[in-house]
This record gives sequence, structure tokens and C-alpha cells, in this order.
Amino acid sequence: MHAYNIARGERTMGEPDRRADGWCFGLPPGIAPEQWPLDPITRRPLMHGFTLKLTEDQRVHGPEIVGFSFIATSPEGNDGGPRDRNLAAEAIVDRPGGARPDDPALAALWDLTRQVHPRVHRMRDILDYGYAVLLLGQAEYDGACCLPPVPAVPPELLGECPAWPTQGSMLSFDRFEGHHDVADVADPLRLHRPLTLNVRSGDLNAGLAPRELYDDTPGDTGYRAHYYWLDDTIAPDNYRVHDWAKDHTANHLGGTMRPIQAVPEDFSAFYVGFEEHLGGYNFGGGNAQLDFKSMRVEWACG
Repeated sequence: MHAYNIARGERTMGEPDRRADGWCFGLPPGIAPEQWPLDPITRRPLMHGFTLKLTEDQRVHGPEIVGFSFIATSPEGNDGGPRDRNLAAEAIVDRPGGARPDDPALAALWDLTRQVHPRVHRMRDILDYGYAVLLLGQAEYDGACCLPPVPAVPPELLGECPAWPTQGSMLSFDRFEGHHDVADVADPLRLHRPLTLNVRSGDLNAGLAPRELYDDTPGDTGYRAHYYWLDDTIAPDNYRVHDWAKDHTANHLGGTMRPIQAVPEDFSAFYVGFEEHLGGYNFGGGNAQLDFKSMRVEWACG
């Protein structure tokens, strides 16, 4: 089992090239509009962050699951925690089962969410915002990208509309970051960046579950810290990164984790570490980790 750096390519318009290892921004592949996961807070479609094609050694859900799409809360929608909430509607989005509600508005939402993708896994973050992972078979990964659905529930159930459904996730993220001079393009929803996986040949933690460590002694999984203290003296000027970890990029699949704060507890070896620019998020200048085996997402601000 290997660990991989994830490299982003140049801005590209149209359908992603499936010869790449995935893409960020843009749209998810191979699903129908009614299968698009909804935001439990706004009941509008969540934003596509990235789609990743898994190498054979990373196919933890079986050889038939060749990749996944990470669907996220939009950056402007992540602001200190939800305030205006409809808990009954949230419960329907998170757990589309049970009896059909008597309330006509909630019944419409219930009908819609029962068409959800059969391999969707929902998550909440530390602020209780919603995220989802869609596990993709080969035909889905190779399928045409899906435009977001038009909201099909009563207006009183809808929260504020984010910018990405009209501006596209890439341009709306650039503007959220303060780059207001970014020019419009003809088809912003299909603007994306291709992704390439490159093996981290010297990563001593490839195939190991990450653990928080405070010295260079291997942890219970054999996992090792990527850093050490010169002369065994803890001081800012003595912080050093091991030679075997110096080529590690911030966006990566498995191996050595470089969170902005603490390593999440009990993560598996099957995870992605990523920055805000790998699809467009608001982590307060920090970064995130997605365990796509146990379906957990964690992030911390910088």
C-alpha cells in the first residue's frame, strides 16, 4: 500500500478527462440530478468539492468501487454554525426513512430524499454542517457530469442560496477568497482542475493509520512523526522535518498526516488530507481530513 501526493492541474473547461486521477471543483459524475445530496441546513444541493479515482491499493470498499465524490457545504455557508434551523427537515435529509410526514412541505422533501444515491454516506463537521461522500462504480465514474437539480421543495423549506450554483464552485470560491476581479466564463459550473496522484516513495507511514505523536517513537500502529527536535530540545528554532517527509504535499492520499492542529482520533489509513483550495471550502485558513473508510470528516482552522 502506497501514499500519494495529489497535484492540481490548470483550470480546465468542460467534461473532466477520465485519464487523470480525478478533479476538483466542477461537477460530480455519473449520478442523476435527483440523487444529488442535499444540504441538511438549506435543503439545497451541497457543493461538489472533488472526485478522486482510487488506486487499487486504496479500494477499501471493494474492487468495484473505483472512486468517490466529496460533496460539501459551500464556503460562505460555513460561518460559525447553523442558526436558522428546521430540525424536522434536517432529520429527513440526514436519514431519509421512516413514515411519510403529514405536513405537505415536509412530505415533498421526504419524497425527494428517498431518491438519494444508493451509496451516499452523510457526515456532519465540528460545527454541525453537512457533507457527503458518493461511492462510485466504474460506469458512474466514467459517466457524464451532473448539473445540480433545481430545488423541488417548497420555498419555506429553503435556506439562503449559495453562490456556486450560478457562479460555479471555482469562481465563487475565488470571490469568497477576496479575488473579486475574477472574470466570468461561459460555463462556470464545468470549470475544474484535473488531479494527479504521485507515489510518495519514501513515506514511512504509507498504509498506516495516523496517530498523534509527541516524539519520534513509533505509535501503536507503527506510525511515525514527520518531525523531530534538534538535540532533543523542544524549541521553535529546533523544529526539523525528516528528510523522508520533505517532499510531501499538503493535498495527499494516505500516509503521513499534516493537520493544521491535532491528528483526528481513530482515523484509518484510508483518508485524504486536503486544503481549502482542493474544491473550495471555508476551514478558517486551516485544512481537513476525510476518512473515506469510516466516513468521517474533520477540519481545524489555521
